[in-house]
Amino acid sequence: MHLVYICIEEPKEVGRHVASGSCPYCEGKVEAVDVESKWTFCCLPISYVSTRKYFCTLCSRRLVLLNPCVS
Repeated sequence: MHLVYICIEEPKEVGRHVASGSCPYCEGKVEAVDVESKWTFCCLPISYVSTRKYFCTLCSRRLVLLNPCVS
């Protein structure tokens, strides 16, 4: 008897809005996208994770925020 693990991530876009700042590569506007991911195991929801991702509207690059080291 074999046990098969089926774990699937289903991302879903919740909302978009303009973020402050500009792209460091092309000086375009930055857009914030709220994404909700649902992890399922054999059709049963395990967890929901909400994240915010930042993209440039001109060059379509994904931007990452870096927290400065506080000493």
